[in-house]
Amino acid sequence: MKKTMRRVLVPSYSNFLADIQLLLDEARRNSARSVNAILVATHWELGRRIVGFEQKGKRRADYGEELLDRLSSDLSQKFGRGFGVSQLKMVRQFYLTYPIPQISQSAIGELTKRDAHLLSLTKRFSLSWTHYARLLRVTNPHARSFYEIESLRGGWSIRQLDRQIGSQFYERTALSKNKSAMLQKGTLSIPEDRVSPDEEIKDPYVLEFLGLKDEYSESDLEEALIRHLETFLLELGSDFAFLARQKRLRVGNEWYRVDLVFYHRRLRALILIDLKLNKFTHADAGQMHLYLNYAQEHWTHPTENPPVGLILCAEKDASVAHYALAGLPNQVLAAEYKTALPKEGEIAKELQHTRETLQTRLSYHSKKKRV
Repeated sequence: MKKTMRRVLVPSYSNFLADIQLLLDEARRNSARSVNAILVATHWELGRRIVGFEQKGKRRADYGEELLDRLSSDLSQKFGRGFGVSQLKMVRQFYLTYPIPQISQSAIGELTKRDAHLLSLTKRFSLSWTHYARLLRVTNPHARSFYEIESLRGGWSIRQLDRQIGSQFYERTALSKNKSAMLQKGTLSIPEDRVSPDEEIKDPYVLEFLGLKDEYSESDLEEALIRHLETFLLELGSDFAFLARQKRLRVGNEWYRVDLVFYHRRLRALILIDLKLNKFTHADAGQMHLYLNYAQEHWTHPTENPPVGLILCAEKDASVAHYALAGLPNQVLAAEYKTALPKEGEIAKELQHTRETLQTRLSYHSKKKRV
């Protein structure tokens, strides 16, 4: 009797790989969401405790400011970043904006004793802290509630939420005769709304909460240019002292990164360097002045001179270097800066040469892999 041979189907590797990648992406998303849930609950509880302590003390506005200044200093010393006065004000506002009436104060006390309070709060808040931080800037409580509900219903990313708020989606829906159609349209996302698993993991609030470093670049080319530029400036002499790469700062609720921060010993001033992989625009200058104002207020010591900015645009055909000196208090100081700092043309030439070298290497390695 002839045995029937069963044919074994071997799945293709590409499908197998896609399935594994999907698994890991989902795992990273879930990890970020789990941390975010605890982060939101912790901020709500922190806000509740701040308000409770304030109410037991003097009922004066200056007392609240004094408390936040002291608490900010003590928490920053212990835990590092993420506990500035503006952040503490935000968590206090979060608690006042989102009180939880169904949980009594006595119940909260009992839950806290049992170390179950934060876990119980995670079930109440379903959005990320980045979402809530954006919602807190919506002053109209009806609009805020609308955006929160729609974010939950439509699974909006923070980018989609920010876009809808910016386009006054609430106001347009309220005025529309066909509200159902408007709401349906609001659920549609655009490619720019998408947040990758990598971006969810590297959410500045999440990294700050976990005490992790936040250093990454948009591309290998940009990273290589920044590192080479760092080496190039240090080789010019002993005046440049390296301080930080991808140094993060927060203005209001917006996050920014300065590519390189140096200290110039002779000028006694910080040098902020921002690299762009495209053509120089007025927006680049405006952003650099924002950095300089922040650095002047938060990073500069009283005995130091004002910081100076260097904007580098590494275009494909020609690179541009531009110093931002307009914010200096007088022309004498501006002239001193220009004398002590490397010439713009010299830096632009080095940047262009480095870009061409890196692209040649990249092209060579790419061809080698194909062979």
